[in-house]
Amino acid sequence: MNHYLPVAAPKRPLWQQAVMLMGSFVVLLWVIEIIDVASGSRVEQAGINPRSVDGLWGILFAPVLHDDWAHLIANTLPVLILGFLVLLSGLARGLTATGIIWVVGGVGTWLIGGANSNHIGASVLIFGWIAYLLTRGIFTRNLGQLAVGVVVFVIYGGALWGVLPSTPGVSWQGHLFGAVGGVLAAWFLSSDAREARKQKSLG
Repeated sequence: MNHYLPVAAPKRPLWQQAVMLMGSFVVLLWVIEIIDVASGSRVEQAGINPRSVDGLWGILFAPVLHDDWAHLIANTLPVLILGFLVLLSGLARGLTATGIIWVVGGVGTWLIGGANSNHIGASVLIFGWIAYLLTRGIFTRNLGQLAVGVVVFVIYGGALWGVLPSTPGVSWQGHLFGAVGGVLAAWFLSSDAREARKQKSLG
């Protein structure tokens, strides 16, 4: 009698996993917007309502909610590109960075956002990812990451003015604390590289 053992399917390259993950996330954003439109824009009301107890739930939901199609379309390409670049350092590391940005951006917005306002949009992640990609190479002193940071700065650096109060109705608080979360994530996730550098210098 012949026997066989199942052969595990070859693992997808990291870049393919990153593409699939970010593509799935963008599909989720679009599905949520379809549901929001069908609900008469009631879903988007679940964003961050600063300093209200109910508004705390918005920390979880705000980055996947958008005001309208134009808002979502404007965020879609940056989410795909920047999210992909963040995940290329490793899915676990990229998702951890995203989680830090998500929480820091949301909590900061909840603390200092204008009263009786509703803060929504994936731009909190976009600004966090920009800041993360710009600063991680500085902390790790990795030439490849520094090069990515330079490219990101050339393409998206001008967007960082969005951390300042400017256009009415735009959550500069989300932009600001998303960026703060990105820097914190870069610092936290570079601890191994910084420790290795320290040990090397001591040796």
